[in-house]
Amino acid sequence: MDNTVVSTGTEGKTWGGGNQPLKSSYGKMMMWFFIVSDALTFSGSLAAYGFSRFKFIDAWPIADEVFTHIPFYHEPAPMIYVAFMTFVLIMSSVTMVLAVDAGHELKKNKVIVYMFLTIIGGLIFVGSQAWEWATFIKGDYGAVQTKGGNILQFGEYVEKDGEQVFKRVALRDFAEAEHTDRVQHESKTGIWFTSEGSLPSFTVEEVLHGLEANTDILVRTQLINEDGEKTVLSRSESVKQIKDNGKLVVEGANLQVNEYGTPLFADFFFFITGFHGFHVFSGVVINIIIFFNVIIGTYERRKNYEMVEKVGLYWHFVDLVWVFVFTFFYLV
Repeated sequence: MDNTVVSTGTEGKTWGGGNQPLKSSYGKMMMWFFIVSDALTFSGSLAAYGFSRFKFIDAWPIADEVFTHIPFYHEPAPMIYVAFMTFVLIMSSVTMVLAVDAGHELKKNKVIVYMFLTIIGGLIFVGSQAWEWATFIKGDYGAVQTKGGNILQFGEYVEKDGEQVFKRVALRDFAEAEHTDRVQHESKTGIWFTSEGSLPSFTVEEVLHGLEANTDILVRTQLINEDGEKTVLSRSESVKQIKDNGKLVVEGANLQVNEYGTPLFADFFFFITGFHGFHVFSGVVINIIIFFNVIIGTYERRKNYEMVEKVGLYWHFVDLVWVFVFTFFYLV
């Protein structure tokens, strides 16, 4: 058998078939392939979010009214905590850069310090996102869903800095509970063909009675007017809407309905932020594994910290994706 190797004239060139195209190792090239494919997934999701928001632009929730929470602080502070989360994640990317740079210089102790700080930043972000999810699911004020699927919120006008501004009011602050027994649908009661989530704190009738008894309370629809604010109904129209069209009391958010507005908002929020949160959590786990390998001297013996660089590529990608998620969900 003739084993003669035929020359193609491409040997030694960047894409000449060598084991390091573009002077990158196999592992780094595969990480880049993964990042590109994952970027396409996030791009498709964010594009779908953009199209849906444009389609329902008149009823899309206003981010400054949804993301107003700070742990242990009960006054509304729009976007502050989300900005803190973003800052922490970006700083963790900085510490990852420093860890990679220290690895190039074979400075083990510095790699350990900077990777530890990166892991702490990732854990803070994941914990903050979990807290934000819990707050989003629980909700603050409650609302009523109409027979047409629209969301009606409640509030009153108060004076602030010499101007009348609309302030949200929670259902618990005006609804009149009648303390009647309500039976939740269960298969053992014979209603096997339907299911029901946890019962809301109030019925539509109790909300209506409370609305009639509190003359300052008005209904605000999910539709946004030409001033970029949600439409507030008159007193008579507020009572009429609840009486004629009220269907379901909504508290917080789930995959079917939410108190903030169109159901698609919560669906996209859960999917995109959850998908990104999974990436961050996975990155933290991988960082921890690499961190302990650095401690025991695995890469010191190899005289090569390329594994730190590869996980750094992934971490920077996760940070970059969050910049787009932050922009789409919270800023635009």
